[in-house]
Amino acid sequence: MDRIVLDLNPNCEYKKPIAACIGYFDGLHLGHLELIKKAKEYAKEMNCLSALITFDQDPLQILKKEKHMQHIVTFEQRLAIAKKNGIDVAIILHFTEEMASLEPNVFLEKVLGQLNIKALVCGFDFHYGRFGKGNAISLQKEVDYPVSIIDAVSDEIGKISSTRIRESVERGEMESAKRMLGYPFTIMGKVIRGFHQGTGMGYPTANVEIDEEYILPKLGVYAGYCCIEGKQYPSMINLGHNPTIKYREKPSLEVHIFDFENDLYGRVIDVEFIAFIREEKKFNRKEELMQQLDKDNQKIRQVLHVE
Repeated sequence: MDRIVLDLNPNCEYKKPIAACIGYFDGLHLGHLELIKKAKEYAKEMNCLSALITFDQDPLQILKKEKHMQHIVTFEQRLAIAKKNGIDVAIILHFTEEMASLEPNVFLEKVLGQLNIKALVCGFDFHYGRFGKGNAISLQKEVDYPVSIIDAVSDEIGKISSTRIRESVERGEMESAKRMLGYPFTIMGKVIRGFHQGTGMGYPTANVEIDEEYILPKLGVYAGYCCIEGKQYPSMINLGHNPTIKYREKPSLEVHIFDFENDLYGRVIDVEFIAFIREEKKFNRKEELMQQLDKDNQKIRQVLHVE
């Protein structure tokens, strides 16, 4: 998948014909995937490339001057999911205060005007331009190519949204999050060196570095998978402060991968959260923790249907 970064530099342009969807797309959930699907249909019909137009940072970080915002996926994950779903080109808007202050018609001219757009897809709640004055309807009226507006995608509870998914993740409701995302909530990170405490208890773990951009699930033990070079390995996941052995101020992510002995230090892996097993607990003795780990191991194998 090609990557193109656009800013307000007049020499910054991409002239290959594209059919694109536009938005921030936190999580690239089932609602967002409908936009991708329509953009790909346009691309096939018009014999051009499919594209995802997105932002290098959450627009709210500029508009509300938020320094640190947490999301369902990181920037790199967002692009990886788009690629996996068949997008040919990622158009990344370098979003600044200057770009945010553009009047809607100027945004269309100076930003989207740098692209050779043959068709565009947006959500019903898409806004652009200063104070978000431009919307999906004005976009249809202002441009000379077809604009398709995708309605909300709903489940039995209501509109599928990034907000609902974040709330599910923070409550540890991973099954609910997966239904709305279309895939498990996943933390991607590098394996770093830990204290080897799990090894001494019969459960060696990979310690995974957590990007600060992630929202964090409810602390505790989870059943899940570790994805290494495209292969899934059933795993016991612990996210917490490690209160029994050596308390850590910041939550750590430790993964015991079933029936796996290879060295993962320095490698980037995906940790998929499937089901919440129990809350984090401080045990009085190390032996009590070891007994609990045995119980967790048995339950997780049952949940994941692993012998």
